[in-house]
Amino acid sequence: MAKRNFGFPGGGGANMQQMMKQAQKLQQQVLEMSENLDSQLYEATSGGGMVSCTINGKHELVGLTIKPEVVDPDDVDMLQDLILAAVNECLRKVDDAKENAFSAIAPGMGGLF
Repeated sequence: MAKRNFGFPGGGGANMQQMMKQAQKLQQQVLEMSENLDSQLYEATSGGGMVSCTINGKHELVGLTIKPEVVDPDDVDMLQDLILAAVNECLRKVDDAKENAFSAIAPGMGGLF
């Protein structure tokens, strides 16, 4: 009876083992990169530096600075907008950093991480 290789050159067994090794290596790279990115800090400002925030790679807000001169009790809406702008920009930086890092090791798959 003829040996079937189901489309894998060289009989499939050795090729399958090589594919598994490559998958394990990629999995390890993803884990290491994820841990590294999670530990990094990202910063953003708004209002010309009146509000600044720091977020880690886990999307946790770890720092928020508001300059006293931007605090106006009669215009709380502006302060809220500045805070939201800084935090959202910082979150975009985290996501962009992760997207770029992961697409470097697995092109086309950055959005999956």
